[in-house]
Amino acid sequence: MSIDITQFHQTFFEESFEGLDVMETGLLNLDCGTVDEETINAIFRAAHSIKGGSATFGFSAVAAFTHAMETLLDEMRGGHREVTQEAVDVLLKAVDCLRELIVAQRDGSAVDAEAVARVQGEMEALLGKAAAHDASGTDNAGAEAGAGCRTWRISFRPHPQLLQSGNDPALLFRELAAMGELAVQADTSHLPELPALEPEQCHLGWELKLTTSAGEQAIREIFEWVADDCDLEINAEDDAARATGKAEGPPPAAASTRPAAKASTRKPVTAESGSIRVSIDKVDNLINMVGELVITQSMMGNLDGGFDDFDINRLEQLREGLALLERNTRELQESVMRIRMLPISFVFSRFPRMVHDLSQQLGKKIELVMSGEQTELDKTVMEKIGDPLVHLIRNSIDHGIEAPETRAALGKAETGTVHLNAYHKGGNIVIEISDDGAGFNKEKIVAKARERGLIEGDAALSDEKIYDLIFQPGFSTAETLSDVSGRGVGMDVVRRNIRELGGNIETRSKEGEGTTFTIRLPLTLAILDGQLVKIGHETFIIPLVSIVESLQIRPENVNSIAGRSEVYKLRDEYIPILHTHEIFQVEGAGEQIKDGLLVVIEGDGQKAGLFVDDLLGQQQVVIKSLETNFQRVAGISGATILGDGTVALILDVEGLVQLSRKPHGGEDEFKERAVA
Repeated sequence: MSIDITQFHQTFFEESFEGLDVMETGLLNLDCGTVDEETINAIFRAAHSIKGGSATFGFSAVAAFTHAMETLLDEMRGGHREVTQEAVDVLLKAVDCLRELIVAQRDGSAVDAEAVARVQGEMEALLGKAAAHDASGTDNAGAEAGAGCRTWRISFRPHPQLLQSGNDPALLFRELAAMGELAVQADTSHLPELPALEPEQCHLGWELKLTTSAGEQAIREIFEWVADDCDLEINAEDDAARATGKAEGPPPAAASTRPAAKASTRKPVTAESGSIRVSIDKVDNLINMVGELVITQSMMGNLDGGFDDFDINRLEQLREGLALLERNTRELQESVMRIRMLPISFVFSRFPRMVHDLSQQLGKKIELVMSGEQTELDKTVMEKIGDPLVHLIRNSIDHGIEAPETRAALGKAETGTVHLNAYHKGGNIVIEISDDGAGFNKEKIVAKARERGLIEGDAALSDEKIYDLIFQPGFSTAETLSDVSGRGVGMDVVRRNIRELGGNIETRSKEGEGTTFTIRLPLTLAILDGQLVKIGHETFIIPLVSIVESLQIRPENVNSIAGRSEVYKLRDEYIPILHTHEIFQVEGAGEQIKDGLLVVIEGDGQKAGLFVDDLLGQQQVVIKSLETNFQRVAGISGATILGDGTVALILDVEGLVQLSRKPHGGEDEFKERAVA
């Protein structure tokens, strides 16, 4: 019976992408001119694992390309090649090509063969030799054997179960042949008679003779995939060679990439994948919660049919059971939600490479500082926040950080700093992108806005209003267009994407000192804490995080504008009043301002007051999308089902705040959009 190794492909792809992340991070952390053995070894092991896995699964193009990377890295870690910026840049390009090759193998898509060949040529040029790869993806063995080589005798005795793990000795021998000149002799002394032969077991052993310039450690790494399933001996053919082999470093266990050693650098999931790798603690907690629910169900089951006659004891048991069920359900919900929570480092990890490339492209010196990488948020939120963060960081680098000579003239350090920070606050996740660059030129922004007709005359604007202008579609103050920014495309998309996630973005800036963008997002898109409000005969839900306060309306604080719109004087500011029963055309609602309550909401940095009949209570609600089965409704972000089975609509606070900016409260326009 043959083993279908395609069942292991997905695991190989996921681990390969993790390895590529390790390689990219390690390359960016290398200091040119010095040899950081730990970092280079980590990069080499990642490349070697990808090469070995791709060869095992028959992905020859991946294996062939990785071989040149592995050779270059091996020379660096052996001290035979200096770590230069040129070599690091070429290897970073190689990581990109390797990622494309693996994606092509996974998706069955085409690759840019010309680009791959170009990068492979650059690596071979660094190695000082022309391409010598044959169709199988291995180097000409004869080219490896020459001056400075030594001969190693290898005794390889697989355990019987080796083949059952999907390993093939022939693939190991092919890897050895790529290192130099290899002679193979099979040992059939343990081969049983035909009737006793088990076809799924390995009954052979091999004696190998390898002449190569590589050391013992490099040879052992070929066998690291089968280290637990074989007996292996590697000896130099002469004493001098044996001494050289021992001088190379620690025994193979210290440098191997067995799973125990990989755990420190392996990430639990690739954010773009359709799977999540969950820690055993979270799974155990979930199992415990299910066990508690089973106990509660059994407890409630014992009460079935016991209420024909009034029994105060059974009533108390029912109350206890319901309280226990509520607690277990809440804890189970929290456990399930934690499974989807992942550290934001999966998003942050893409930015060191991006900053490295942009700083070179723009001729700037930039240091990226990241903190709060272990702050967790929902996988869905994390996948959607990546692109807005890319736009913001690119703008900080292009518009914010000055050129080195400009910074020096201003008395600043030539190297600018971009700080990426994440933390939890008030049930939300807060992400800050700050820089120590030039900051916003408010006069320039206002002048550009007047030129485009975004503001009228000499109207005085607060800093908040001025910074809000940069999020207008097509707005840009760039003097010249570039591939990085300056076309006015991006910042409006950033705000729209953040709002679609139920979040908001704020801007602080000081000219000459820098700018900070602050993003606030919900931890999850599936559940929210809501305030239930009564409007006529209907129940609506306002996200609790958007409520500033609620108050009894004092008629003397209500003022009319233009004979129709109303504002409420709340201490030292005036906020617009939105009559929700008119917006959503709800019947049976109170119309007299003195008979209702005002719920003050805040979104997009603005406040507004929602006129409601009553407050009903607070509870967590599960969000159901209306767009899936119906269509988008202005002012409504979703719906939920309440405990009594009725449907309640969840208000879109950002949309309602935008409505408050319209003339006459914008209610006529809003109603037209709501019923369209």
